[in-house]
Amino acid sequence: MVIDNMKKQTDKKLLETYTVYSDKVPAVVHIWDIADEIVPLYEISLPVIGVATNAALNSLIAELAKTVPVDVESVTDTESSEKLKNEFYGKTLSHIKKRLPSISVGDAEVFAGILVHKMYGLGDIELVLSDDLLEEVVINGVKQPVSIYHRKHGWCKTTMQLNSEEDIYNLSSQIGRKVGTEITSLNPVMDAHLLSGDRVASTLFPISTAGNTITIRRFARTPWTVTHFCSPEFNTFSKEIAAVVWQAMQYELNVLVAGGTASGKTSFLNTLCSFIPPKQRVISIEDTRELNLPKPLHWNWVPLTSRNANPEGQGQVTMLDLIVASLRMRPDRIVVGEIRRREQAETLFEAMHTGHSVYATMHADNAEQVKRRLLEPPIEIPSAEIESLHLVVVQYRDRRRGLRRTLELAEVLTDNEELELNYLYRWIPRNDKFEKINDSVRLVEDINLHTGMTVKEINADLKEKQDVLQWMINNKITDIHKVGEVMELYYKTPDFLLRGIAKKYSPEKIIKYS
Repeated sequence: MVIDNMKKQTDKKLLETYTVYSDKVPAVVHIWDIADEIVPLYEISLPVIGVATNAALNSLIAELAKTVPVDVESVTDTESSEKLKNEFYGKTLSHIKKRLPSISVGDAEVFAGILVHKMYGLGDIELVLSDDLLEEVVINGVKQPVSIYHRKHGWCKTTMQLNSEEDIYNLSSQIGRKVGTEITSLNPVMDAHLLSGDRVASTLFPISTAGNTITIRRFARTPWTVTHFCSPEFNTFSKEIAAVVWQAMQYELNVLVAGGTASGKTSFLNTLCSFIPPKQRVISIEDTRELNLPKPLHWNWVPLTSRNANPEGQGQVTMLDLIVASLRMRPDRIVVGEIRRREQAETLFEAMHTGHSVYATMHADNAEQVKRRLLEPPIEIPSAEIESLHLVVVQYRDRRRGLRRTLELAEVLTDNEELELNYLYRWIPRNDKFEKINDSVRLVEDINLHTGMTVKEINADLKEKQDVLQWMINNKITDIHKVGEVMELYYKTPDFLLRGIAKKYSPEKIIKYS
């Protein structure tokens, strides 16, 4: 890995500066707007280590590898890997203090972190991955600098560049081994993930003609919650929209979340899961583990992930296999990462018809496109099956302004066996607000049918939910497990919670924090 010092620029403007940490290793980030560059420059400055110290650290690697042996099983399991990493960090720290007795505690910790990155991580890339403001980290061959997608500044070039195509291949190979897959000249395309959950897509030359590539989709280390998205800071959707979806979740209606690439589909799906009553059994099915449910749901949550075939073509477990298996596990709720194929959609809609509550995502730009994709080839589900779907939520990403918004919320209606969409809410880009389009028809009818609630009672229920959401926003309850505690209290003793909110009590007076 080469880290270039930024060349002197006569016309440049500092956009932002901050420090990131990974395993106690600091790195200073400067983001520059440079006149002759199309995109900002992401300058990252790593700790400077002298030649002699660096040689001493490198000599420790072989010694430590013998002290803390690594096997495939250890690194393919997240908990075992974290335990092994911490063990290695402790032994490294001890060895550094013995080898360099005059070193300060702070420097010893930094050096130990650097060796952890070299032994068990991706080297200097680990520091880039520790930046919570990044969404993508991209290596486009050895001739180009590493690129990143920054939440505030969009695409940026970095001051990092790899030395050779072999270095890029070695990184891809290392990532693949840790999750039981591999990338070779015979299998030059690899879908994998880091043990942190970040998704990885790698390609090798000559499939990618400009050189070997790695694209890392970096997921938030702190899960997004409904409080984040309803807050004025993010304004991803309104508390009115959240209350409607919450009500649909509470009364076991089926929801499909659509949107384009990186529009926030999975994040929205994750916020939905917080609304599931904690007395129920949840099965989640994903290609890569992304969903993170609050602790009150963990006791009866089974997260399942698909698996690719090994190099001999054996051992594959598909999403369809997992969906079929989940139906035999007595689930109350089935959460599916993404619908891509007809067989998956058929099985999911069959699950809806047999009384399971199903939540899933799919690629589509608007609710009308969702309808067409489900009805037309290649998915082509009969309209009688799609009747079991109640709500469609569409997420939108404004790339120019870097915004993510809930574009549409619509309910699915049937009229003479024809599917229709009743739009409930829509985002208005002009003023960045959410506008109510129509009153609900089907949701009200279904909730009335199953609970006996009148229209007045349903509206009062929505108002209570909005009050709970506003209270969480006012008190900045953004932690996923704290949100889970509020939901647990709402389902267990709603009157107690609502009385406390009406009296404007603080969270400490209402919830017993763990």
